[in-house]
Amino acid sequence: MSKSKIHSLALLGLALSWMGCQRSSSPTNSSPATPGGSPAEQVLQQYQQDLTRLDSAVALLQRTVAQRQPVARQRQAFLAARRAWKRTELLAEYYSPSTAKLLNGPALGEVEEFDQQQRIHEPEGLQVLETYFYPEPYSPAQQEKVLEQLAFVRSSLLSLHHAAETLSPTDSHLFDAARLEVFRVMTLGVSGFDTPASPGAAPEAAEALASVQATLAPYRPQLLVRQPGLAARLDSTFRAARSFLGHQRDAARFDRLRFLVAYANPLSQQLWAAQQALGIPAFKEVRALRPDAATLFRADAFDATAFAANTSVRSTPQQVLLGQQLFFDPVLSGNGSRSCASCHQPTRAFTDNQVKSVAFEGRGVVARNAPTLLNAALQRTQFHDGRVSFLEDQAAAVVANPTEMHGSLAAAARLLTRSLAYRTAFAEAFATKPSSAVQEEQVKTALAAYLRSLISLNAPFDKYIRGEPEALGASARRGANVFLGKAKCATCHFLPLFNGTVPPSFERTEAEVLGTPAQASLHPRTLDEDLGRGGATGIRWQEHAFKTPTLRNVALTAPYMHNGAYRTLEEVIDFYDQGGGAGLGLAVPNQTLPADKLHLTAQEKHDLVAFLRALTDTTGLGHSAPRTLPQFPSELARLNRRKVGGQY
Repeated sequence: MSKSKIHSLALLGLALSWMGCQRSSSPTNSSPATPGGSPAEQVLQQYQQDLTRLDSAVALLQRTVAQRQPVARQRQAFLAARRAWKRTELLAEYYSPSTAKLLNGPALGEVEEFDQQQRIHEPEGLQVLETYFYPEPYSPAQQEKVLEQLAFVRSSLLSLHHAAETLSPTDSHLFDAARLEVFRVMTLGVSGFDTPASPGAAPEAAEALASVQATLAPYRPQLLVRQPGLAARLDSTFRAARSFLGHQRDAARFDRLRFLVAYANPLSQQLWAAQQALGIPAFKEVRALRPDAATLFRADAFDATAFAANTSVRSTPQQVLLGQQLFFDPVLSGNGSRSCASCHQPTRAFTDNQVKSVAFEGRGVVARNAPTLLNAALQRTQFHDGRVSFLEDQAAAVVANPTEMHGSLAAAARLLTRSLAYRTAFAEAFATKPSSAVQEEQVKTALAAYLRSLISLNAPFDKYIRGEPEALGASARRGANVFLGKAKCATCHFLPLFNGTVPPSFERTEAEVLGTPAQASLHPRTLDEDLGRGGATGIRWQEHAFKTPTLRNVALTAPYMHNGAYRTLEEVIDFYDQGGGAGLGLAVPNQTLPADKLHLTAQEKHDLVAFLRALTDTTGLGHSAPRTLPQFPSELARLNRRKVGGQY
């Protein structure tokens, strides 16, 4: 997983202080003060006390390790420290995300992309500590390393203490942080993202929900006055959710789907209802997950504008319509016969179902498999290797690529200017005069606007989560639990987008090294030569890393992987079941996918496929091609014979 790390605690302290100021810059506290201070002040006091308790729990773990106490006692102390972390996670992640990442980031080494020496930074924190206690206990020779990790954790906690002293939390932000913590539990907690080896997923989720309830407890008296029924329902949901989690003794039997549907999703909705009942506004911020999203699984929960370079400017309907015309117009290509839609066909979920797309003018094939464009707007990097961040740059790169469209946006803009119909459309889209020349930047902007309209978040799975029990069959329901649990799919393909964009902030899209073979059927197998992210950055540790793609509509987008190596979902599942390339015996020293076999049964694989098929949603997208294209003057009459969608 590609995650940046900051080691300088001095710089980190400055960053945290700045972050705290930023979080508290909008809506002011609206709740009345009480003898113990305002609700927000009481929450801050509780947070500082919880940090102290966490430090005490880590100190106890230090003593058990230093004294070489029995393994069972050390594990008990470790799990207690992790549960204490969950009591602080809500505000630590919200106000001090960098330190929270240091404390509880994945146990994977990483390389900074700006580091010319390509030094591998070894991971630190609670997840690293987990590897010393689970699945097997550390050896006596590793005791000093364990103590070093514990010292690091305590120094990071000191940073959290200092940051907490500068916080001025608002009612709006505290309710936001509370719902985000529920979303964190739903997407990362119950999947075991930060407890990959220990049996802590359910108990820690219960602790996290307890922290949410404690955080909002100072607001309960007001809610009892304004809406006593809602207050009672909220109490009941908290109690039921924690009770359910408390009974999940066996991770293999943990019904994660039931937890999401019956407890977590209603809880997030009730928290939003409580905020509204108290008259606490959602703050104004353009971000991936809308501040007023009552649930992760609302069809409009995400704001594609938050993934754009300029989040202050929203696409207009006129720009989307213009972008649609351009997407299907081969006039953008070097020979006037290929369009974006040639390889990204709406009826195929905006792919072409080829191993690799046919190259420009039929000269071989392109380097990689064509990914779906559905929900492409909801990720922080584009292309399989993540070499650009924004859809505008992706569009320009595809048009210019000699094996794809072999054109240029500058040349296309000059040509489009010669069409009165196009000049008029650009004038309407960008508030210019019809006589104005079309600009290259406008072409990119319009194409990106269309791509940002291709949002597909209303699959049967979403409907089931939102309370439509008939939307998901029994096999798919079982498959959802395999996906969230035993198969560990959700630790890389994060809910609800099912791509590598990490919830609940959705500020980072991850890449993984899977060890994909060159061909699935070739024996002996060889590692695919494509260097992926490493080829784009020149960093050896990132070689063969590829962006984690969305699994939404995956049933329609075969073949799979960046090179189209696998023809069916069943083949892909078998690859993961074996432990990726390393599990198949390939030399992949930097593989981020665990090489351990999953030992999935035939029934579990069947159910997993059923679940993946339930992520399909192409409603209305099959009719997204325009019927006609804008015309050109008589001297360019040959262009008026071009085909909508181009040739392939």
